[in-house]
Amino acid sequence: MIQRFAKSEDGAAMVEMTIVSSLLFALVFGFVDFGYAFYQWNAATKAVQIGARLASISDPIAPQISAAGPIATPGAPIAAGAFAYVCNGATSTCSCTGAYCVAGVWSAANFSRIFRGDTAVTSDDACPALAANQRPGMCHFFPGLHRSNIVVTYTASGLGFQTRLSGTVPTIGVSLQNVTFQFFFLKGLMGFNNITMPSMLSTVTGEDLKTSAPS
Repeated sequence: MIQRFAKSEDGAAMVEMTIVSSLLFALVFGFVDFGYAFYQWNAATKAVQIGARLASISDPIAPQISAAGPIATPGAPIAAGAFAYVCNGATSTCSCTGAYCVAGVWSAANFSRIFRGDTAVTSDDACPALAANQRPGMCHFFPGLHRSNIVVTYTASGLGFQTRLSGTVPTIGVSLQNVTFQFFFLKGLMGFNNITMPSMLSTVTGEDLKTSAPS
């Protein structure tokens, strides 16, 4: 009886199928998760590009940029690198380095225009639905994006002068920080941890920083 049981191959196919199925499901779910990660990368890239575009045609988050220049000699060119403002959504502050830095305040309204477009201004991470003829913001292109993930920089490019309307023409950079690829199947089934998304940056030259909200 024991010899017959030892030689029996009944159920072997089921065991083999179980092993193969486990590997197959892991591969399929892995493809789904990494495909979604690729979507997140593309969405984040597009959001950064849109953010840079909006920042280039909107009021600066640091309004004092319009006054940053050689006060002793009004009308003189503003040298490249004369100021560099870093506006961090995580702290809601704009820090500045350079000879022409002007102390000022963070404009929540101007940051919100970059983050959520023309929708209602709020201080949280909400991304309201767009109404007719409203311009989308970064959050509309990358769902799940938080204010704290966004960093906007304004750097003197060497173009413009102090007496020019709205001051210098800065180089504007928009980047993301502390954004992770989200995994679902692999995280739940295999304990796969989320991976920090590599830093990305989109840089444009400010066309004409406005002195009023964009229309």
